[in-house]
Amino acid sequence: MRNSILIIDDDADLSFVISDMLEGYGYNVTAAETAEEAFELLSKASFDLILLDINLPDSTGFEICSELRRVSDVPVIFASARTSESDRITGFDIGGDDYLPKPYSMAELFSRIKALMRRAYGDSGEKKSISFGNVNVDISARSVTKNGAAVALSLKEFDLLAYLCEHMGTAVSKEALFSAVWGAFSAVEPSTLAVHIRWLREKLEDDPASPRYIKTVYKVGYILEVE
Repeated sequence: MRNSILIIDDDADLSFVISDMLEGYGYNVTAAETAEEAFELLSKASFDLILLDINLPDSTGFEICSELRRVSDVPVIFASARTSESDRITGFDIGGDDYLPKPYSMAELFSRIKALMRRAYGDSGEKKSISFGNVNVDISARSVTKNGAAVALSLKEFDLLAYLCEHMGTAVSKEALFSAVWGAFSAVEPSTLAVHIRWLREKLEDDPASPRYIKTVYKVGYILEVE
């Protein structure tokens, strides 16, 4: 389930109320009050949606979104008391997916989040299981089997495999994979991605040196290819 949300807003009381509401619906919520704090969080983890205020003590939501769009396509909802047409147009032009004027009701916010999550990920709440060859990946249960036997994957290995499964048959860029699994501004070396791909092949492919499913796409990235 896609349920990780980052709130970037200097109003700590509002963030607490939103977090409490969303966590009641099963979301995992993290809050940041400054751009510096937000980028620190984004360097350590990936999020499924960002709720972003425009006026921040050390930056603006516009600047954060612009930086984010250089490395990530994570859904962004601007939530701001700035409601002029020019601000709304700017928000969409730089890559925002929705714009919610303050004050807003919690019901409307929840509805917007659900709608954007559906558009971005197609989440239906149903169990999701994908099979290729003798491998079965249960994304909902975060479990993998090969020939019916459980395969032990690290958290990052599973996240990487799940992302490839969700984009099965599509070449995914290294940048998109890295951002989705390690975070948009992670300080981890990019070569880490290739290492984790190698580990996945060793655990899932019959012949890791000549992979049948997890293939390299020259000058692009990787693809989970299923016959």
